[in-house]
Amino acid sequence: MTAYLSTYRIRLYSGEADLPAIAHLINTCKTADSLDDFASVEELGHRFASPDFDISQDLRLWEDGLGEICAIAQCWLPEATDVQNCFLWFSIRPDMREIGLEIEVLTWAEARVKQVAQQRNVSAQLRSGARNDQVVRLNFLKQQNFVVDRHFYRMARSLTEPIPEPQLPAGFYVRPLQGVTEAAAWVEMFNQTFIDHWNFHPLTVEDRKHWMEDSAYVPELDLVVVAPDGTLAAFCYNLIYVQENDRTGRKEGWIADLGTRRGFRRIGLGRAMLLTGMLALKARGMEIALLGVDSENPSGAFNLYQSVGFRQRYSFISHVKFL
Repeated sequence: MTAYLSTYRIRLYSGEADLPAIAHLINTCKTADSLDDFASVEELGHRFASPDFDISQDLRLWEDGLGEICAIAQCWLPEATDVQNCFLWFSIRPDMREIGLEIEVLTWAEARVKQVAQQRNVSAQLRSGARNDQVVRLNFLKQQNFVVDRHFYRMARSLTEPIPEPQLPAGFYVRPLQGVTEAAAWVEMFNQTFIDHWNFHPLTVEDRKHWMEDSAYVPELDLVVVAPDGTLAAFCYNLIYVQENDRTGRKEGWIADLGTRRGFRRIGLGRAMLLTGMLALKARGMEIALLGVDSENPSGAFNLYQSVGFRQRYSFISHVKFL
């Protein structure tokens, strides 16, 4: 191996000047691993500015002997109750793999989550994962004593095929969210919807407002169902990543979040909002609708998606390591 490739050093994120090199690294890795999504400078800048992300503590970069960024690792550490989770994402340039960087990334992440867990006086868990076809990454996680604890499906559905007309119960109606003035009400609905789901972490109003600053956010695609008493009862939060579509040549839109508030389930709101979201994406010129779903979703979401024509593209296998 060339000498400059066999050496590397860790450093902190130094600001927006790093973003083009980080985006290039991530996209190089995704291309090498045959992954179908890509990063942009704008998207990364928005992600790193998230109010629940401490960029000085929870992001690290590695440079090769020429000073080029060759690896990135990011941790997300939500507020803990009885256990501190750390969700780890990392990318390593293909020519720098299997020379020790993977272990260094894990060592850094484990130290970070243990530090936070000790401060909060709880136990620690490190979480990561990979697509079902990323065999090398999956084997690495297994070798490092991670265990599989969940499967998530990426699903897709053509919008050029007929879409059934949504049917709402009497007195319910759909409209876009009324901007940041309804952010708190939306967050309350979201948390009430997912509080009984696996690995739930409450969303904050600050987080929701940050979502609305995303370049993929379209206010007219941020849809809610209003109950006869005025309560926000269900939602379909849709996104279109224009830069990614330009790069891939596809016309894909995301049903990013779909849910029905507890107390309003089993009356057809979820199906109605799913179909409404699909029609809204189609009206924006999208040809494919994408979504992700927990394979063990307790509300039967997987069966709902299949019933309207969504089919699985691949699965993401979540792993956990108990520290």
